[in-house]
Amino acid sequence: MSTTGRKSSSQASTARMVLDECIADGACVEAIIARLALRFATGIDAAELADLALDMHSADLRKRDRLERIADLLRHRPDIFAMLRETGAAVRHERNQEETDAAVVKRLAAGFDAAAMISLPASVQLSSLGDEERLSAATDEIVEWLERHGFTGADRDILDIGCGIGRFESALSSAAHRVVGIDISSKMISIARERCAKLRNVELRPTSGLDLADFGNASFDCVLAVDSFPYLVLAGLAERHFKEIARVLRTSGMAALLNYSYRGSPALDRADVHRLAEAHGMQVVVAGEKPFRLWDGNAFLLSASDGTLRPNDCSGVK
Repeated sequence: MSTTGRKSSSQASTARMVLDECIADGACVEAIIARLALRFATGIDAAELADLALDMHSADLRKRDRLERIADLLRHRPDIFAMLRETGAAVRHERNQEETDAAVVKRLAAGFDAAAMISLPASVQLSSLGDEERLSAATDEIVEWLERHGFTGADRDILDIGCGIGRFESALSSAAHRVVGIDISSKMISIARERCAKLRNVELRPTSGLDLADFGNASFDCVLAVDSFPYLVLAGLAERHFKEIARVLRTSGMAALLNYSYRGSPALDRADVHRLAEAHGMQVVVAGEKPFRLWDGNAFLLSASDGTLRPNDCSGVK
C-alpha cells in the first residue's frame, strides 16, 4: 500500500473511532461535526466523512439517525465544514516545548483575532456551525442552567473570563447588577463592545490572560468561564486562575467553569478541579456534568468555602 493509501486508511479508521466516541458520549450532531472539523483540519474531505458515517451500520435507530444526519450535512453543506476547519485551525491547541506561558497566551490571542474574522459564531462555539441563531439558542440554554443554580440576580456582580464576542454579557445583563467581560483577543473585545454598547451595566476589558490583577479582592459574586479554561490549561495558567478566582469572589460566591480542558479525559478534569478547588478554599457543587442539549460542554460549578451551596443543594444537580 502506498504512503497516501496508508494515510487515507488511517484517517478513515480514526474518523470511525471519533464518530463512535461522539455518539457514545451523547453529543449532538452539530457538536460531532465540529469535533470532526477540529480532528481533520486537512486530508479527508466532507464527502469522504459522509460516506464513512453512512457505512457505519447500526441496529440502534437513534445512532443510525444521527449518522444519517451527520452524513446529510457533510454531503450537502461542505462549505460549512470547510469554514469550521478554517476557524478551528486558526487557534492551535498544541504547545511548543520552548513556549513560555505568556507566549502561548499571545499566540492564542492572535488566533482568536483571526478566527473572529472568519466566523463570529464559530469563533466562540464551533458547534454553532457559524449560525447566529444556533449560537443564541445554545447561549440561552446555558443562561437558563446558570439561573437554575442561583448564578444570577439583581444584586449580582459577574465576571466573565474569556467573554469572546460578548454573547453572555448581552444575555446576562438583564439578570445581573453588573457584568464585566474580559478577553485576550482585541478583535473580540471590539466586537463585544459594539454588541453591548447600549447595556449600561456591562463593561468589557482587554486582559493579559495571565491573572486577574485588574480586580480587587472580593469584587464579584460570580465568575463565569465558558470554554476559556481549556486555554488556561494549555498555557499552564489554570492553577493561578483558580487562586485568582478565589481571591476576587465574595463570601458565598460561585464560579461556573464550562469545559475545563480539551484533554479528552473527564476523570482527569474532575480530579484536577477537585484538587484545585480544595487548595484554594472552594467546594465543587457540580462535577463535570453534561447538562446541555445544544452544546457538549462539561459543567463544573464551585462555591466559596463560606458559601451556603453544598453538593446536591441545587435543582437539577444529581
